[in-house]
Amino acid sequence: MNVKVKWIDGMMMVGESGSGHAVVMDGPPDVGGNNMGVRPMEMLLIGMAGCTTVDVVSTLKKMRENIDDCVAEVSAERADDHPKVFTNIHIHFVVKGSDLNPTKVGKAISLSADKYCSASIMMAKTASVTHDFEIVE
Repeated sequence: MNVKVKWIDGMMMVGESGSGHAVVMDGPPDVGGNNMGVRPMEMLLIGMAGCTTVDVVSTLKKMRENIDDCVAEVSAERADDHPKVFTNIHIHFVVKGSDLNPTKVGKAISLSADKYCSASIMMAKTASVTHDFEIVE
């Protein structure tokens, strides 16, 4: 896997994935940015949330659950001092569908957290990563 990041101006950068997709990153004005893109540390959380959501959705589909939607809402805390790594990350899943089995939803989330999601397992090396969920009919 390869990516490339090109500095544009101030704190703005464009990241390009090996698959040919691009994303703009920028910092806030107080550090020289123009607030024109996602912060790089936010990108880490977005990537982690995307990774685990893919796992949860695909696992629930394999379990033949009637899932209509899945949203991963992430909240995180960082260390006060440098390096300002993530110290606590919480992922709240909102899973929508018909007659969803809470045991299966919990199992899908656990499988992602403990076995399949490379991103969240990697983040758990420096942060406490917790999960919960709610089911919406």
